[in-house]
Amino acid sequence: MQEFLWPASLTLVRHGESEGNLADQAATKVQAEVLDLDIRDPDVDLSDAGAGQAEALGRWLRKLNDDDRPEVALISTYQRARRTAELAVEAAGATETLRLKGDERLRERELGVLDGLTSAGISKRMPDEVQRRDRLGKFYYRPPVGESWADVALRVRSVVATLQSGYLGRRVLMVSHQAVIMVFRYVLEELTERDLLEIDKGTPLANCSLTRYTAAPGDEMMSLLLYNDVEHLSDESEEITEEPDAATPAH
Repeated sequence: MQEFLWPASLTLVRHGESEGNLADQAATKVQAEVLDLDIRDPDVDLSDAGAGQAEALGRWLRKLNDDDRPEVALISTYQRARRTAELAVEAAGATETLRLKGDERLRERELGVLDGLTSAGISKRMPDEVQRRDRLGKFYYRPPVGESWADVALRVRSVVATLQSGYLGRRVLMVSHQAVIMVFRYVLEELTERDLLEIDKGTPLANCSLTRYTAAPGDEMMSLLLYNDVEHLSDESEEITEEPDAATPAH
């Protein structure tokens, strides 16, 4: 009898809409250079809409069959991701059965000196960074004292190794961030840089969207079942939001 080489399922969820997303929208509207936020990025909480999205996620979890419902929840240590998971698990009625395990490897991509700046602010204050980003491309560009998507891939590969060593045959839920989930696709599907950037050019990853993988015993790779799915939000008449997680230089 063949054994599992992967988790039986992996459900990746982007956190619900955050106060940072709203701050970015407001700053972009008036072409401000800096976001109106006075707290660290790790402490940014959900907006009211984001809380509603998280609760809708929980109601979707509640409806799943026992064979599909997650057994393990790994979450980014950032507040907006933790709060998404907490509200979802509460709405699912699973607070006693689904323990949330914080994992800093699932945190948002670190922007370094660009943190808190809008695209307009980066273009005006750091034109050299805009040129460097355009030359290197989105995947390999690393802001000073920040991370590139390639750096995030190192974190993601470490998480994948953990999945293959400690969660074989288990049903895993992960709550994380836009760039991290995109890089999971890069790693799990063995994509090229070009493949990933083509996907990224499409519909933006929605808040509280689902990206799901499954594997059967003996499968050497996980299979993509859903990507950026928001049907569970539409069914609950929740607002669909797609604000980017973090500013990047305009190009």
